[in-house]
Amino acid sequence: MECLECGDKIIGRSDKKFCNDACRNAFNNKQNKDSSNLMRNVNNKLRRNYRILSEVNTEGKTKISIAKLSGLGFDFNFLTQIKVYKNGSEYRFIYDQGYKVLDADYVLLVKNTNS
Repeated sequence: MECLECGDKIIGRSDKKFCNDACRNAFNNKQNKDSSNLMRNVNNKLRRNYRILSEVNTEGKTKISIAKLSGLGFDFNFLTQIKVYKNGSEYRFIYDQGYKVLDADYVLLVKNTNS
């Protein structure tokens, strides 16, 4: 049997796939890395948006101006889902951190605790 990462002969159990931890880690890192710049950039923007909402919305529900949120680097073009509730309210989420546009100037930040 040969190591899936470096091709060296594997000594030990018959079901081993790698010769050592370094090869196993290198192989898994290659498998899990973002496959393109586009994917990496989108993931970075989602991560940044999530971090901003988490830092601003410490109480689970907060009102903030759109200008202030934008000033912190929040990009309203990147989100993970849109939820429309029975009452017609539309919330945009980045994972479990969300917001609802209240008017032209403010948004209500929420944390979805039952996702």
